[in-house]
Amino acid sequence: MLGLKLPTDPRWVNIAEKNIEEILVDHAYCEQKAASSCISLIIQFPEKEKLREVLMPVVAEEWAHFRMVIKELDKRGFTLGKQRKDEYVHQLYAKMKRGGSVNEQLTEKLFMNALIEARSCERFRLLSQEISDESLRDFYHELMISEAGHYVNFIDLAREYMPAEHVKKRWAEWLEIEAEVINSLELRGDRVH
Repeated sequence: MLGLKLPTDPRWVNIAEKNIEEILVDHAYCEQKAASSCISLIIQFPEKEKLREVLMPVVAEEWAHFRMVIKELDKRGFTLGKQRKDEYVHQLYAKMKRGGSVNEQLTEKLFMNALIEARSCERFRLLSQEISDESLRDFYHELMISEAGHYVNFIDLAREYMPAEHVKKRWAEWLEIEAEVINSLELRGDRVH
């Protein structure tokens, strides 16, 4: 369903499990940035009523996820720590097409958000299946389902604002770009992406 061209290296889960505090800290910031990104889209494109209608609940859900991750940190006696640069997101952002119509600009941002949600979903699925902590397995299973829904929201919104052929073509290009980005990154177990 997600269409990702390059699956996560299976070793990532084992490395992540050994760095669960760092994963949870990074995850908290990912949720915060996801909520902020949706708010930014609503503000940047205030005339897009459907965008606002779809993304307002996503903002609330992402912020609820942030709070859930903070509770997981607290439960384990971990602190939030400082935000770190997300090289994955930074590289995707650099690949966005600039210019074009307002709708083209919007769909570029929607595609980028869809990819982030898709990769998060894929990694949360791995965590929900592979880590030994059963409460975290359940936690990540629940979040995996949510991330899949957000991914669908972003793709559906792209279809709302651009012709189907454009969405199909550009989404295929984005999937190739994302695979190149994943392939270029060092395998790290202290980051969600």
